[in-house]
Amino acid sequence: MSMDHHHTTLTDQLTFPEENRIATAFFAAGFAGIALSLIGLFVNTEQFFFSYLTSFTFIASLVLGALFFVMLQHITRSGWSVVLRRIPETISYQLLWLGLLFVPILFGMEFLYEWTRAELIATDELIQHKRPYLNIPFFIVRNVIYFAVWAFLAYKLYRNSVAMDRGASDAIDRQQRVISAPGILVFAFTVAFASFDWMMSMDSGWFSTMFGVYFFAMSFQSVLALVIVLVIYLLSKGLLTNTINNSHIHDMGALLFGFTVFYAYIAFSQFLLIYYANFPKEILWFYYRFEGSWIILAYLFLIGRFALPFIILLGKKAKSNHKVLMGVSIWIILLQFLEMYWIVMPILHQDAISVHWLDLTLLLAFFGVSAGLFFRQFARHSMVPKNDPLLAESLNKH
Repeated sequence: MSMDHHHTTLTDQLTFPEENRIATAFFAAGFAGIALSLIGLFVNTEQFFFSYLTSFTFIASLVLGALFFVMLQHITRSGWSVVLRRIPETISYQLLWLGLLFVPILFGMEFLYEWTRAELIATDELIQHKRPYLNIPFFIVRNVIYFAVWAFLAYKLYRNSVAMDRGASDAIDRQQRVISAPGILVFAFTVAFASFDWMMSMDSGWFSTMFGVYFFAMSFQSVLALVIVLVIYLLSKGLLTNTINNSHIHDMGALLFGFTVFYAYIAFSQFLLIYYANFPKEILWFYYRFEGSWIILAYLFLIGRFALPFIILLGKKAKSNHKVLMGVSIWIILLQFLEMYWIVMPILHQDAISVHWLDLTLLLAFFGVSAGLFFRQFARHSMVPKNDPLLAESLNKH
């Protein structure tokens, strides 16, 4: 086994080669997006903040999903996932920057959140009732706590993993689990409350206790898709071809399939409970999202985000077919953005979908800069945790 392990380490190049070109290309796209979006900030300020929040929650959901994936692998002591774990580790490392990207939202709060407007607070009894929780100082404090917790978890898990590249260490390996076990619990609470704060509180009359789980289900499904896209991209470039085999790809495909079902179950449960309870305040949230052309997106999620991936990935062969998986995964990531759009935008455009160029420039800005940061960081260290105690098990998985 040790010979096999040794052999595998030798045959693959473990550093990411083309980093300059791809990271630079993404940064260029991102900075172009930023420049165009800044014009929009002055042209249409309200639209700017809604588009900003949409792209922010989209990127945040992927990065948070990656952090969950990493902690999950540590506490379950997963052997199979070791060879591809550096990818989600590097994605979650972006949490160090994400807190800074949240700051502009604080400047747009009176556009985004009705509970910040004095004239509404004066007249709306429900908003007054929610004042102890929904007020600007407490909102800021909560978000500082969320980002501090997430950045700490992501930073420690990434740094420990990289430290083990220099030399195997049982102490560090144990520390990964010691951080991840309570970390996953704190993660659950902070992500649920962050989703309440960022998106649910935009409509201060509406609430759903399932919204946090709904946000998590979306995030985890789409980050699995993102990891699959990156793994297949690396393999297509001839990288890690002796390290990551079809059996690893199949497991990611199976996880994606499982979480597609989980996402549909949570999304539908949230809808069904509100639908049959028929409380005016709660039903209105769905009512606006089923009005006019918004209903098209609702059906798109039902068919495109659940039914299609479910049917396509049902067979065993499809779960390890690179082309099929790549197509399904890119599609799910695209729908993740659209679902964030569907949650945020009807508050601004109630009657119909109204695509604004800022939606696209801000998506370009966020995605370009995040992808650039990912590839730049990914190139700095080995693409595989090469001294992980479970690496041999991962390499020999068939």
